Formats: sequence, structure tokens, C-alpha cells
Amino acid sequence: MPDAEELIGRMRAKASNLRRLGYRIRFDLTDTGESILVDGTPGGSGIAAATEADEADSVLKLSSDNMVKLMAGKLSPMLAFTTGKLKVEGSKGVAMKLASLLDED
Repeated sequence: MPDAEELIGRMRAKASNLRRLGYRIRFDLTDTGESILVDGTPGGSGIAAATEADEADSVLKLSSDNMVKLMAGKLSPMLAFTTGKLKVEGSKGVAMKLASLLDED
């Protein structure tokens, strides 16, 4: 099971895509209790460890293993959402925009 630091490293590999996001998204990892904040706003802080107190436009709750699968393209965001592996609080449109950016190579 990967921890937040490992996932942050993987996400930074896609940082050029994430800069175009224009929103703040927090990932709450349900199995580790850790959070990751992706700040894609102009002048934002980028990708960093976070707490559940950090405000975001969308909050995505999922396990670290499912997050790895999403980033690798082995789990469809829509399938994860409809099967309950991914829960979204806040703007679902922002979450969908993130999913499309993570899919880009």
C-alpha cells in the first residue's frame, strides 16, 4: 500500500498537466488517513501533503491502491465512482476535469 509521499511523487510526474487544472482538489486516502492537495490555481502551491482542514473545490475519497490504479489508467474514474471506490464531495465537474488531465500522457 503506497503512502502519501509515494503518491505525491507519482503525481508530480504529471505536474505539467495538473497546472492547467485551475482548481484545488484534495485526495483523502481512506486506508492511510493521509491527504494530498493538488493546487492547480494560478500561483498555486502545486502538489503537497495536506490535512482534512485544507479547503478544496473538490474532495476525492479513495484508497491509496485505487488512486494508483486511477493514475495508471487501470481503473476508470467513472467506474470507481459508480462502484463506490471513489467518493466525491464538492464539484463533480472539477473531479472529471482532473480525471481527463491524469489520462493525458
